[in-house]
Amino acid sequence: MKKIIMPFTLLLLILSACGGGESSGQELNGNDTITYESENGPVEVPADPQRVAVLSSFAGNVMALDVNLVGVDPWSKMNPRFEDELQDIEEVTDESLEKLIELEPDLIIGYSDIKNVSKLEQIAPVVTYTYGNVDYLTQHIEIGKLLNKEKEAKEWVDDFKERAQVAGEEIKDVIGEDTTVSVFENFDKQLYVFGDNWGRGTEVLYQEMELAMPEKVAEVALEDGYYALSPEVLSEFAGDYMVFSKVDDADLSFEKTDTYQNIPAVQNDQVIEVNAAEFYFNDPITLEYQLETYHERFLE
Repeated sequence: MKKIIMPFTLLLLILSACGGGESSGQELNGNDTITYESENGPVEVPADPQRVAVLSSFAGNVMALDVNLVGVDPWSKMNPRFEDELQDIEEVTDESLEKLIELEPDLIIGYSDIKNVSKLEQIAPVVTYTYGNVDYLTQHIEIGKLLNKEKEAKEWVDDFKERAQVAGEEIKDVIGEDTTVSVFENFDKQLYVFGDNWGRGTEVLYQEMELAMPEKVAEVALEDGYYALSPEVLSEFAGDYMVFSKVDDADLSFEKTDTYQNIPAVQNDQVIEVNAAEFYFNDPITLEYQLETYHERFLE
């Protein structure tokens, strides 16, 4: 089972040995810059960034490329998978202007909907991305370009796709080619079912492993990425297997109802429960964990 999952720390060591982040092989100094072609046009950024602040969910991408962080968004900060790496890193938002000034970042990264961009640009170069503008693996390659580590990013993407495909074939050999899987989450007193590009491991399950999605889920969740539903109709969207991304302290009383207990996936003990806080993102660190989790749980 473990033969297809390369430990992420080992992967980083291999990538570092293959050339660090400087594709030219030349030693960089702190004043060197490159021009990154962002969504909003060219931005001059450090060629070897040392103090990156992330205001959206790209912390895992930056860490995977072995680049130093000085500030991260609240969602990344509360991710248990990032706890050790981020324990001494400041929590920041697009409103944390004074704190960011103190942290002296040399690069700020966020989603395109962050506020105070003009003020943030007075602190450091700012690069933003629109969620879903490119697919999740291309997004990591873009982060690699931004951090002058495109080669490392591409190598990881190619390796991950290969390993995920192998895992998918092994899983389908066991559960069946046409066996369906659906992904649910209980968040803020609401249930959601997800399509194939909204984190929660959906990219791994559907895009890379190519496991089957229930037709009803495809009808309502593919375009927007998610669909809100009530517990009373959950069974209509349940696949042969259900992945349940659970939020701490959420109301799970519906699980005791006959409606839920009579769902075939529940009766057949084919519900895979995961910690939502660990599964939100689709960065390399999270994707590695999702791949390993699914490979183990489906083959149990």
